[in-house]
Amino acid sequence: MGAEARIRIRQIERFAFRVEFGDGFPELLTDEPVPIGGGEGPSPEQLLIAGVSNCLCASLAFALGRYGQDGKGVEAEAIGHVGRNDEGRLRLQGIEVAIALGAPAASMDRIADVLARFERFCTVSESVKAGIPVSVSVRDGEGTRLR
Repeated sequence: MGAEARIRIRQIERFAFRVEFGDGFPELLTDEPVPIGGGEGPSPEQLLIAGVSNCLCASLAFALGRYGQDGKGVEAEAIGHVGRNDEGRLRLQGIEVAIALGAPAASMDRIADVLARFERFCTVSESVKAGIPVSVSVRDGEGTRLR
């Protein structure tokens, strides 16, 4: 297996958690929106949407550079569509990411090459599209594996 991306998450109260990304990075407070949580930070759904969007923007910036194109900046707005599955459980059913470049397409002679390839560079969106296997274990306060 390749490189790892690690975080640590700790409950502060109810549905508020502190996410630690490691030395040198600021912590992030997450929470569920009102009325379930206190709405004190981004929700898990927003974090997933942000991860997909950020990775796509970074992949586009990478591809622009690889093809020697100056996009004059990359920005995006994203919407996550949440709905109920067949069991009535809330699920993220789709993510729309609208990316904008600062430069007109006419100023980038290889923009077609960039657009044809940039998504494949995105680790997060390509993984989410394919479905990511998730392994879950639960231990109690004494370290006994419960699940």
